Amino acid sequence: MEDKNHTLDLKSVYDCNRCLGCRTLHPQATLINLENPELGCDAVKFEFYAILLIEECPDGCHCCGRKYDDFSTATMVFLTPGAIFRMTTDNTLPDKGWLLAFHPDLLFRTTLDNHIRNYTFFGYRKEEALHLSQRETATVTCCLEHIEEELHHPIDTHTRTILSRHIELLLDYCTRFYERQFITRENKNKALLSRATRLLDTYLTSGRLEDGRLPTTASFATELGLSAAYFEDLLKFETGKTPDECFQLKRLKMAKHLLQDPAHTPAFVARRLGYPSVQSFSLLFKRFTGVSPGEYRLGGS
Repeated sequence: MEDKNHTLDLKSVYDCNRCLGCRTLHPQATLINLENPELGCDAVKFEFYAILLIEECPDGCHCCGRKYDDFSTATMVFLTPGAIFRMTTDNTLPDKGWLLAFHPDLLFRTTLDNHIRNYTFFGYRKEEALHLSQRETATVTCCLEHIEEELHHPIDTHTRTILSRHIELLLDYCTRFYERQFITRENKNKALLSRATRLLDTYLTSGRLEDGRLPTTASFATELGLSAAYFEDLLKFETGKTPDECFQLKRLKMAKHLLQDPAHTPAFVARRLGYPSVQSFSLLFKRFTGVSPGEYRLGGS
């Protein structure tokens, strides 16, 4: 038992099972029923992938970012190896739920190993958790039951493939459910995107681009109180564009606005908006508008 105000570093699936009082059925994967876990520490660090299905959350799950328009049957949090988790100031782990833990080595030479990084919600903050409906919770529970069944099967040459496929199916369902959550949060998402647009407009007019300081996804996400991964996925879902694509379009629209002033030469606009050269600016501008910056100034568009 660890002292409070200490981060418990779980380096292996075996360590995880030992600390939570479970048998190790497979050295690289485990599914643990969380029933009032007593770790005696302030936070826990998982040195492997960890997925939490939280059935009961302190404070009505405000700690996991649930909004009034979210479902409330259960909540899911996804952690990459090395992530530190703390449920609340009073609870290290949820009082009720499930913990699926699997080491990256489990995925060696499986299809999931090739694209697990595409499940970007592993980069979300705890406050950006997935909130499930009753039907969604039943689907997730079914996936976990299949994983548990396979964990109890004697290990053979098929175990790694079957376990990884069950985990992959679970993650595919969670991708679907996160997209549904983006839909049910439509009003909040529109408000966030409006704030992001205002932040970008302010950045473009601030003169910082002239100093070569290009905006980053992380900086805008921080301003909005989001993780970079969540902000990028939200933007992609709502607009179909990446943050960089949105920035480039905004910058070119600002260039059109600046060129409407006869005093602003293409060289001035390129410098003002942080383009590396007037040549690169002219190339991008013509690709975007169909005319060169000089032609646009003369009324060519």
